[in-house]
Amino acid sequence: MEPIQLFDLAAKKANWLAVRQNAVSQNIANANTPRYSAVDIQPFEAVVSKTQLTLASTTPGHITATPAETMTTKQRKADSWSTVHSGNSVSVEQEMLKAGNINRDYSLTTNIVKSFHRMMTMAMKG
Repeated sequence: MEPIQLFDLAAKKANWLAVRQNAVSQNIANANTPRYSAVDIQPFEAVVSKTQLTLASTTPGHITATPAETMTTKQRKADSWSTVHSGNSVSVEQEMLKAGNINRDYSLTTNIVKSFHRMMTMAMKG
């Protein structure tokens, strides 16, 4: 039996979400600290691209995608970080939006793992 990559990917996503939540909480904690610059981490897509996971076609009838079809457009990051007179660049509203996104992504990841686990359990029981 081959290893199931979904659990490894979910663990990496959960670890990435924990690191991002830590960065967001540090930004919020230092919202009133003079000359504090807000920090963020690299997107999860950059982390995944380093793992070199490739899709394999096991049957000639499988649909294959060309590299041009799999490319996604990069969204322009809004330059809404404003630096106040004290040199602080933390926007509490944006940090709270990030925290909400982290919560949503974590819930989605755990629900996918739970569903996959139930599916595997049902397949093993017969």
